[in-house]
Amino acid sequence: REPEKVGHSILKNLIDHGFKGGIYPVNPKAPEILGQKAYPSVTSINRPCDLAVVAVPARVVPTVLRDCTNRGIKVAVVISAGFKEAGREGMALEREITRIAEASGLRLLGPNCLGVINTFSSLNATFAAGMPERGRVSFFSQSGALGVAILDWALQNRLGFSKFISLGNKADLSEIDFIEYFMNDSQTDVILGYIEDVVDGKRFIKVARRCTKKKPIILIKSGSTGAGARAASSHTGALAGSEVAFNAAFKQSGVIRARGVKELFELARVFLSGRLPSNDTILVVTNAGGPGIIAADEAERAGLKLIPTPDALVKKLRRFLPRHASLYNPIDILGDANSERYGRVLEALSSTRVPFSMVVILTPQAMTDVDNVADKVIETHSKSRKPIVTVFMGGNKVKGAVERLKDEGIPNYSYPEEAMACMRHLVAHARWRKRTFKKPSRYEADRTAAREIIKKAYSEGRQALTEDEARQLFQCYGIRVPVSAFVREPEEALIEADRIGYPLVMKVVSPDIIHKSDVGGVVLDIKTPSELKDAYYRILASVKRAMPEARIKGFLLSEMLQGGREVIVGLTEDRSFGHLLMFGLGGVYVELLKDVSFRVVPVTGEEIIEMIHEVKAYGLLSGARGQRPADIGAIVEVMERTNQMAMELPGIQELDINPLMVMEKGALAIDARVILKEGP
Repeated sequence: REPEKVGHSILKNLIDHGFKGGIYPVNPKAPEILGQKAYPSVTSINRPCDLAVVAVPARVVPTVLRDCTNRGIKVAVVISAGFKEAGREGMALEREITRIAEASGLRLLGPNCLGVINTFSSLNATFAAGMPERGRVSFFSQSGALGVAILDWALQNRLGFSKFISLGNKADLSEIDFIEYFMNDSQTDVILGYIEDVVDGKRFIKVARRCTKKKPIILIKSGSTGAGARAASSHTGALAGSEVAFNAAFKQSGVIRARGVKELFELARVFLSGRLPSNDTILVVTNAGGPGIIAADEAERAGLKLIPTPDALVKKLRRFLPRHASLYNPIDILGDANSERYGRVLEALSSTRVPFSMVVILTPQAMTDVDNVADKVIETHSKSRKPIVTVFMGGNKVKGAVERLKDEGIPNYSYPEEAMACMRHLVAHARWRKRTFKKPSRYEADRTAAREIIKKAYSEGRQALTEDEARQLFQCYGIRVPVSAFVREPEEALIEADRIGYPLVMKVVSPDIIHKSDVGGVVLDIKTPSELKDAYYRILASVKRAMPEARIKGFLLSEMLQGGREVIVGLTEDRSFGHLLMFGLGGVYVELLKDVSFRVVPVTGEEIIEMIHEVKAYGLLSGARGQRPADIGAIVEVMERTNQMAMELPGIQELDINPLMVMEKGALAIDARVILKEGP
């Protein structure tokens, strides 16, 4: 009843924006609200109802939802706040309404949300000020306040929406449900969203991967700093985190990550054009040399290729362009170019059979008839299937032309770098749509023995395997390790040294020591029996000094391998997505250099190859500066076997192979570290 109340604003929006269906306000104290008959309760409504919009105090919401289920209503949008975001009592209330929904089959949006909009049915069930224009973009947001701002921005910038969803606390329906819905929605071409977390990482990847084969998903993901990262025992765990997991998940599902609201809508416009490039080549037309050079630089940074102007096109352009025009991409048609010159160049480009995307740059000089140039671009766009984006640089002098381009679905950007960044995503999405997926490789493995190793550690109250146990675990999965022996006494070490052969490495074996080098628990390059005995006592003394309480079980004696390239392969567990597989440059500086790549398990062989190519140190593996290349295939196989371990041994929390020594032929796990989850 009261204009300042949320419920009043929602009802007013429903009426003012022309919703044609039945609207039934519920208020036990008012017979009529805003000209609509009011009902004392949900159960007293004697008309069919499809949707309930609930804006009552949190403590009353469970009663209202029970009334909805008794009335046969299938969907409820709970606007009310005061649930899990408000503390312990609110969390209990949220659990209660979730149980009501689960028991009855009621689908629940919210609580603590802004509401929903469907422009195609003129439904505005929100308390936002205004209604977006009808369009082909659907948007969901985990932040109601950001959603309000985006709706206002969309109105100002004339970006039409199909659907708008405020997710709220996601007690039932989540971003995954709406991605699945929008995927099959004929009124949605582009999916945008703002998220802070996901409720089910594995399902998110599965659904998003299916969706992005049909439509682009462009998301803002907040929380990009490591402020909330937990302490980790392994190198892999220390390098991972929520941000890393989301970036990996987005790569594996084809989701495009926008760096902010501005880029979100820049990307929306380029995808709304409906044209996907057939390759990564760009041809730039400009009336100014400087912006053309910037465009060329930004194209290279974005991984795009400036196609050499085809010979036939050069001949055609030479017939009518001024003598000083540059014909060799960027095509600089000079500052005095008018709409006629632009038109002839664009016609020549569009008629060329060579596939490429066009970037048309304009700076508003005194003789530039900007609006007419826009008309020539629009004409070319209507006749050609080549993707076209424009960069009409300036302010008031280009404003009208830019609006005309937008009206025709031609994306315009203020600066060349914005255009190239968006083209990069357009090209990547086009490639993604063509991509096929294979199942992860599976190898023979002694799963029973592997599980027994983990079971033994749990039975002894340990969450870390000793290195000897970790090596045994790797061998169960066919990962090669150096020839080694577990020893307790110097005399035993001398006997095993003769069997293995010098030079050797000696490491302490203790369930209490994770990073052995930090406590002086490793001695390398032992060449003689006397050096071996010295190493034994030196390690013993160092460990006792650094960690006097550590339980020393013995020592691991291994062959000393040299000459290979050191990389790291690892696993860590993410709260939302499960196990992450990591690859990077190995050794003691891995956490400092952070030259690593991650993917969410399960990972395919193709994705593993991508991971290897992503690290900056790839050149060290592929044979830079005359070096012979390392065995990339061996790295792939070790990573596939590690991926399989993660799939089959859920007790693993973190795992490091650092280094994995990669030779010209083969690879060996030199150092092994495995951390288990709490409890068996």
